[in-house]
Formats: sequence, structure tokens, C-alpha cells
Amino acid sequence: MTRPDLPARDDHNLPDDIPEPAQIALSDLSAALTLGWRDFRRAPAFGLMFSAFYVLGGWALASVAFASGRDWWLIPFILGFPLIAPFAATGLYEVSRRIEAGQPLETARILRVVFEQRQRQIPSMAMVILLLFMFWVFVAHTVFALFMGVSALTHITSSAEVLLQGRGLAMLVLGTLIGGGFAAVLFSFTVVGLPLLLDREVDFITAIITSCRAVAANPGVMAAWAALIAIWLFVAIIPGFLGLLIVLPVLGHASWHIYRRVMAN
Repeated sequence: MTRPDLPARDDHNLPDDIPEPAQIALSDLSAALTLGWRDFRRAPAFGLMFSAFYVLGGWALASVAFASGRDWWLIPFILGFPLIAPFAATGLYEVSRRIEAGQPLETARILRVVFEQRQRQIPSMAMVILLLFMFWVFVAHTVFALFMGVSALTHITSSAEVLLQGRGLAMLVLGTLIGGGFAAVLFSFTVVGLPLLLDREVDFITAIITSCRAVAANPGVMAAWAALIAIWLFVAIIPGFLGLLIVLPVLGHASWHIYRRVMAN
């Protein structure tokens, strides 16, 4: 079933109408980022609104961690942030889609589209994202226990001292590698899968398979895109999560344009 506010398209209805993923070049990443920045500048209020939820969530997690005297909990959450960041882009995809289609950027309509996703397939994809994130947190705690035993990291100073020595460094290296593996899997699932679910009436399994095929068709470019996302997100988190107010919207809008290039056939 076609969304009523989407332009009429012959290939919008059935999963078997989905085109083969196209090959893209590194220059497409630069072009997508330029368009992402353009979309953010054209509609900054939406970007700030959607990214503010993640900034507030980061502050809440940090407050709980520091209040409980276990600030080291922030490490797995920060390393795992790229796992849940893609879901923030859903509303941004709709903004970019409307800009691209020349449709009005009406707050009520955009929020309605985002809210109506609960009746479609994006909640199923969200469940996949959350389950992987929760499993990552469990694995991170397991790795910590294996390397540090019952040692307690109580505050930021002692945490840094322990983590930058011997077993602490080994734990960070292994944890980063494992977290990178989780992020790579979820990136493959969502880089095309999430915008595809917003753009077309397909089930989330079809979206995941199509997304993985797109990554397989563009391994080098997609690896570069994943690395850019991870680096930008980590840098954005450093100033008390405030950098996410700019980075998340730009990456979200750019991700839509990556999707459009990959599925342009």
C-alpha cells in the first residue's frame, strides 16, 4: 500500500519491485554530506528537535552513572551509541524526502508521518536495534568482568588510571573490536533498510536483506561511510553530547541521500 503523501511511483508497492542496489563512489559520500548540510540549514528546527532527544538521553545516562558512582558505565554506552543512532534519523529522512520532492515542510505532517510508523515495519527494525544494543551492553559487562574481575571503577580519575594500564588497555581493545563488529552488522541492516522502510511498503526482513545487498555491492564506500559516522558521533559526544545537535541531523539527512543514490535504478 502506497503512502498517500508520497508521489505516485510504479515501483512503490511490492517488495519484488525494489531495484537492484547500484554501485556508488566515494564522491557520492561528499555529495550526500553536502546535501545533508543543505537540508539541515533549510530546516534546522527539525534536526535540532529530533537530535535533542539523544542529547537529553545522554545527559540522563551520564547523570545516573555519576550518581551511582559507576561512571565507567558510560564507556559501553558511548561505544554502543552508533548502534542506536540510526533510529534517530527516521524523522530526518522524511524532511529530506519532502525537500527532494518539493513538498511543504509542515511540522504537523512530518510528525504525523513519524508517528504513523508505529503501524508499519519500522518498530520491528527498532526492536532489532534495541536487542542488539542490549546484547552489546551485556557483552561489554562480560568483557569487563573477564579482564577486571571484581575490581570497581568508582570515579573518572580512578577509571582512567585503571583503564590505561595492562588489563584495562586490553579490555578496551577487545571491547572496541567487539563493539565494532556489532556496529558493522547493524550498519549493514539499517544503512539502506531504515530509509527503505520509510520510503516503500516492504517488510523489515526484505529491508534488511536489501540493505545487506547494498553494502555487499559497495563494500569500500560503505566502510568509509560507516567510519565517518562512527568518528563524527564520537567527536560529537565529547562536548557533553552537545555536538549531536549538529552531527546527528547532518548525518541523518546525508544518509537519505546515500539511500537515494544506492537505490536510484
